[in-house]
Amino acid sequence: MSFISLFITFFNIGLFTIGGGLASLPLLYEAVVDGGMISRNLFVDMLAISQSTPGPIGINMATFAGYQIAGIPGGFVATLGMVAPSLIIIVLIAAWFTNFSSHPLVQDVMGGIRPAALGLIASAAWFIFREALFIPGADMHFSLPAAGLFIALAAAYKLKPATPVVYILAGGVLGIVLF
Repeated sequence: MSFISLFITFFNIGLFTIGGGLASLPLLYEAVVDGGMISRNLFVDMLAISQSTPGPIGINMATFAGYQIAGIPGGFVATLGMVAPSLIIIVLIAAWFTNFSSHPLVQDVMGGIRPAALGLIASAAWFIFREALFIPGADMHFSLPAAGLFIALAAAYKLKPATPVVYILAGGVLGIVLF
């Protein structure tokens, strides 16, 4: 894959990701897994790493995917492609939005974007749920240890809220022990 096509692929993902990094996951999955650039298992590993590293998940995923596809330059190009649409749109909005924010057409467009973003985020949540609690394969068996770990960490957080880092580290340690 050329750097230009890598840039265009991630530019398109960045252009149509509305609603935050989680909303980019279905688009990223379609581009890099369905597109044959990386495996499904690597995508799940990228997701786990991107969730636990600082920064927006979509940008982390783009950087990691680009790196896997074309090394360090690929990571840079994919990241640049992912953030370029947001930068362009933010500059345009900053220049003109205050003048048009109350216009009925702008209000209608925003009203349509919100449910679309919610749908993308729900799709990402379902993907994460399915990958975390089911053993991949033809028949997708439910993983009781994974479900137990999820319930235990959720209950621990509810009883004693702490920084997410504590629960990420605890999940990692328990994952090593249980899996």
